[in-house]
Amino acid sequence: MLSINDTILNQLRAVVGKEHVLTSDLDRFGYSYDSSPVPLVPPNKPEVVVRPRSTAEVSAVMKIAFEHAIPVTPRGAASGRTGGTVPLAGGIVLTVDRMTDILELDEKNMMVTCQAGVRTMDLHDYCAKQGLFYPPDPASWKYSLIGGNIAENAGGMRAVKYGVTSNYVMGLEIVLADGTILNTGGKSIKNVTGYNLTQLIVGSEGTLAVVTKAILRLIPLPVKRGVMQVFFPSLDDGCNAVHAMLQQNIVPSAAELIDDVSLAAVARQRKLQLDPAVKACLIIEIDGPDDLALEKQSAAIGKVVETHHAVSFRIAQNQAETEELWAIRRGLSSAVAATAPNRLGEDISVPRDAFPEAVRRLKELSRRSGLQIAVFGHAGDGNLHPSVLCDLSDPVQEKLAHEVVGEIFAVALAVGGTLSGEHGIGITKRPYIADALGEAGVSVLKSIKQALDPKGILNPGKIW
Repeated sequence: MLSINDTILNQLRAVVGKEHVLTSDLDRFGYSYDSSPVPLVPPNKPEVVVRPRSTAEVSAVMKIAFEHAIPVTPRGAASGRTGGTVPLAGGIVLTVDRMTDILELDEKNMMVTCQAGVRTMDLHDYCAKQGLFYPPDPASWKYSLIGGNIAENAGGMRAVKYGVTSNYVMGLEIVLADGTILNTGGKSIKNVTGYNLTQLIVGSEGTLAVVTKAILRLIPLPVKRGVMQVFFPSLDDGCNAVHAMLQQNIVPSAAELIDDVSLAAVARQRKLQLDPAVKACLIIEIDGPDDLALEKQSAAIGKVVETHHAVSFRIAQNQAETEELWAIRRGLSSAVAATAPNRLGEDISVPRDAFPEAVRRLKELSRRSGLQIAVFGHAGDGNLHPSVLCDLSDPVQEKLAHEVVGEIFAVALAVGGTLSGEHGIGITKRPYIADALGEAGVSVLKSIKQALDPKGILNPGKIW
């Protein structure tokens, strides 16, 4: 690997300013990891961290990197779960965290244009003040950045009704490996002019281009929201209740399934008492134009869950109770992680009708392996987050845990699903991608990579 010498450092400083070219050991270590379980090893440290403020600066940095064949790892808030922003090849970490401008709110076309470093929550709140709604809500929405959401095609709890990030990206400004600035898509609703380069970039994990700006579609902000909690005597009952709702054209804005292992973890963390008969929980959110619409949906859901043996059915009566119920869901990952020395949290997606079967297979895998697998996820859109609870300091258990992870992915593929619902492939799922796409699929992806990044400098070591 080419060492970044003083001449190159001075070139970078001339582009973004001396204070935005970070070279200290502490700074470089701080940009060497993300939210994934990838080991913190010295080779992951970049040689330098560069913090541009504009597309022009990103372009200039990429021209320098391309000329000298320096690896570049694009980075947002590093909230990813699969190692997508870990700089495996050293080189430059290019972070968009200074690119924080919301450039335009186009109320007539219901679109917003922003830089890649805007926080998801900030964009949501900005649009909401104008009565407009940006639906994607990854669990990391309080700190994740729009550029990272686009790179990973982030989903969230509202995907069952509103879809994922790709459903809202209308156009992009991107910088290619050689520094070329390219604009894709735009504000036209229909656009079939040439290849859909916009959607090619969405979910590409920074391996094809650096996203610097996005045009995002908005919808009217729902006027009313309601949240309810339902307990069931079995996981099957909870799964089947969601399936029944969708078959009856009852589409909640969120339907979150929580199994008994996860519930017990939350109960311990929040010092709650659980009915021993409870083995599963659904947290359901609905929205609509008025209170009457919510009442009709609540009544319909109540009838469905009753036929699926609901132990209890609670509707939040105010904002405090609403926040209480959502706090249980948003705190699941940390609560589950606290129950074992290590947690291998995965992300798979299956067809809606295969959701109950996938859950049954995961529980059977847990029984067969002897390792607890906590299961929770977005039941309405088939997105599951199984967590293998283990002790990686035990060599036998470490080997078994990683075998179980492989079997989790096998379960997803066996029922017609995919390796990832919203977390991307990155490093952690790279060994399994050929199982999902086949040799021909991987070959096509590599051809696209070669065409857009002939020197292989953009986020090397990711996806394949």
